[in-house]
Amino acid sequence: MNDTHSKTVGYILWIFGFLGAHRFYYGKPVTGTIWLFTLGLFGIGWLIDLFLIPSMDREADLRFNSGQYDYSVAWILLTFLGLFGVHRMYMGKWITGILYLFTGGFFLIGLIYDFWTLNDQVSIKNSQRFS
Repeated sequence: MNDTHSKTVGYILWIFGFLGAHRFYYGKPVTGTIWLFTLGLFGIGWLIDLFLIPSMDREADLRFNSGQYDYSVAWILLTFLGLFGVHRMYMGKWITGILYLFTGGFFLIGLIYDFWTLNDQVSIKNSQRFS
């Protein structure tokens, strides 16, 4: 099986789920953004997600490519060190990683872009490694 995402990381991010963290991690940026601005649909959606994480994990495993780059590592680096571009350097994107380092993640706009697209970026890098 293609196990790209971790349920453990998903549940840890669920603790901050009222900010949409687990939804971004599982490749659901639209609802992640909604959770961010509504505090997890006023807490109700956040509580319901406690039971939806296993299905979100299965969907992510089917949707994204496994390979050399680990999704959980990339997400942890983005979440805690994204402003410095460490997640981009991890994926071998050294030029943009260094630019993030000196511009605060392209003045936060690049950081927001990465929250929306990191799963696809990792998936593309992983599929390039196999070809």
